[in-house]
Amino acid sequence: MSEFFDFLKHKYAFVAVGEFKPGCFGEARQLYEKAVSTYSKGFKGAYLLQEPGTEKGIAVILWDNIEDMDEHKNEIYNQTLSKIAHLYAAPPVTSFYEVCSEIGLPGEIKSAGAVGS
Repeated sequence: MSEFFDFLKHKYAFVAVGEFKPGCFGEARQLYEKAVSTYSKGFKGAYLLQEPGTEKGIAVILWDNIEDMDEHKNEIYNQTLSKIAHLYAAPPVTSFYEVCSEIGLPGEIKSAGAVGS
């Protein structure tokens, strides 16, 4: 029965949409990857998207719950924010979302049996 309730439990997503100064996206990506690699408890994955040919991007970080995300706001988090802040053309727009649908994510979808078996 707990698997059923785990299936119904939704993740949360931290989303940041921003634009970097010309030529700074690569450095920002390295800092993002370094910061995300330190996450553990409650961390479910991260995506960094770049609009082709631009310095615009979207960062999506998935968490079990908002409290887990807040626990990762530590010294490394603060150092990374200070290193990345000057790279932005303007401050990013950030939001929190509840993940209400997940379709086709490998290893994430639980089912009672395999399709076609």
